[in-house]
Amino acid sequence: MRISNLNPDSDIGASAWFVELEGHRLLMDAGTHPKREGRASLPLYDLIKHEEVDAIALSHCHHDHVGSLPVALRYFPKAHVLMTELSYFLIERVLHNSVNVMTRQRDEMGIKEYPLYTHDELDELAPHFQGFKYNREVDWAAFHKTRAGLSSPALEFYDAGHALGSAGIMVRGQKETLFYTGDVSFRDQTILKGARFEDVKADVLIMETTRGNRAVPANFTREAELERLTQAIERVLKRKGCILIPTFALGRTQEILALLALLTRSGRLKHQPIYIGGLGRVFTEIYDLESHRTHRQHSSLQLREALNLIVLEQGQSEKMKLSGGRIFVITAGMMSENTAAHNLAARMIGDERQAIFFVGYADADTPGGRLKAARPGETFMFSGSVGEVTRRCELEDFDLTAHANRDELLAFVGQVGPRAVLLGHGSDDSRQWFEQQIHTHYPKIKVIQPAPGKTVEV
Repeated sequence: MRISNLNPDSDIGASAWFVELEGHRLLMDAGTHPKREGRASLPLYDLIKHEEVDAIALSHCHHDHVGSLPVALRYFPKAHVLMTELSYFLIERVLHNSVNVMTRQRDEMGIKEYPLYTHDELDELAPHFQGFKYNREVDWAAFHKTRAGLSSPALEFYDAGHALGSAGIMVRGQKETLFYTGDVSFRDQTILKGARFEDVKADVLIMETTRGNRAVPANFTREAELERLTQAIERVLKRKGCILIPTFALGRTQEILALLALLTRSGRLKHQPIYIGGLGRVFTEIYDLESHRTHRQHSSLQLREALNLIVLEQGQSEKMKLSGGRIFVITAGMMSENTAAHNLAARMIGDERQAIFFVGYADADTPGGRLKAARPGETFMFSGSVGEVTRRCELEDFDLTAHANRDELLAFVGQVGPRAVLLGHGSDDSRQWFEQQIHTHYPKIKVIQPAPGKTVEV
């Protein structure tokens, strides 16, 4: 088995793994790097441009896993694109939105390479996409008959519990098996139930390490964290302040909306407008429409019916009055510039009546990350367009991650029992923690941290 790490950087970046198994070739994920721009954000496709890739399998529809799919298909035009049926309902909307964002960044920031692909190109590529149910084997290499005599390996998607449609990917050859976790949550969230990886066994494991540098505090529970967030919301609304919860449009938005819906149903929150972004509304609609296909809690909960959702119009976040206890569940999760979350935060940071509640990851080099690190009364550089601001708003960080904690993943390694583990999708210190712990707990398992662009034989 030959595996190449195509992420252009050593951190959480453009996820893409090339696998050659028993004469067949598979690309798993085709992401873009969230902190790079233009072609520098792409996986290292040039390293495998002469390979004949049979198929591209996608773990889920977050940009760091699918954002460069159209570019990958330029390199490998004969490859079929495989994903879960739930991701199939999302993928085109995600990528068309990427075109819109890149076009805006070209115009506003002068990035001439943008957009990396067009709406017309996406429409032409859509017939390549195929969606499959969880736990159904797919003969992914059977699409090409050019390699007569080679037995076709099988591929199977396992529910990863991370976001709608997310999957771990099992690849089974005649002699070898590989499992790729993608991004995984073993614990139930408010809507989605945890991953169904119970029977996974494989010779080789490729594993995310997002939270390897973060120990779980003693006595921590998700339920207690949700109650802490609920009490914070009640506290701010009592003083007629506004609440901004910056979120990612797919996954985190719907989880927070579900919490607000349950609080409204129970009477702890009055029925009031909840302001969201346009893309968040689209994905919320898909969460509702596909609830019957999804392994989830509150299967009858329809967010659009339970809540009075109002989509912010362009420019509205810069003009509307911030009074009377408004609640905003708005992209972008890291408050990148020229987003509603960024513009609202810029207005709220200096006002002690207002509150900004983080419920997910924000990179330290983003406006959201800099705000997270700011102490009360501290003046800091928020963003290039806003400049320096003084933090006077209430600010809290709630650990409602959609990623497995490190102890759960370490136990999963023992369950899978591979001969080798490849570590990715995490910072250097996160991967190092896992390598040390795997050596300690499972000394017979080989641990590999392939550097960007490196190929390993396992």
